Amino acid sequence: MPHQNRVDPFGCFHAVAAKGSLMGNRGILHDGERNITRTHVHQNWVTCTLNFKERRREIMAPGRYTELFFLDEATAFAAGHRPCAECRRSRYREFTEYWRRAHGDPEPGRTLPKSIDRTLHANRIDRKGRKPVHSAQVADLPDGTIFADGNQAVLIWNGRQMNWGFDGYTVRETSVTGTVGLLTPKPIVEVLRLGFKPMVHETAVLLAGQPS
Repeated sequence: MPHQNRVDPFGCFHAVAAKGSLMGNRGILHDGERNITRTHVHQNWVTCTLNFKERRREIMAPGRYTELFFLDEATAFAAGHRPCAECRRSRYREFTEYWRRAHGDPEPGRTLPKSIDRTLHANRIDRKGRKPVHSAQVADLPDGTIFADGNQAVLIWNGRQMNWGFDGYTVRETSVTGTVGLLTPKPIVEVLRLGFKPMVHETAVLLAGQPS
């Protein structure tokens, strides 16, 4: 039976069979019955590779952090996660280079990762545990951004809009225009705007290569 640790772009947890391509960490979120009981424990929300130094983990083991799973990096960014500085070191360095260009150096007395996490946390969840959704003009959004069309998450990739799903992206018959609700946090959108490209599921690549 699937665990309730698959995360969608809205930041919600689901019990589905699809595992995804990245793992994430927000601390110990589950109880002794492997039920999710909280949204997070700390602000250090990271995404990790599924395999690192042949380490093996028991999913939702007692006293160990809750393993979260994402379809791809674009989904993880939308949910408010950043690359892990250990198991995804090169990706973390690339992301932080773009982050510095978009947002500058960290404030005095604070490390760069803590500054990133603090900034992202204000844009990923509010005091009531809800995801803030900011308005934006869809025509101004860069590739890799995910926005909401009602309850449907939509990815922008190679200038096309694609419906998000746990198994991948599917064709969207009608593109949204005008104002939309951002799921990708605004600070990350600014990083994408400078040209940083999130890794996306193979279905997005295939759809982007098809004629419109």
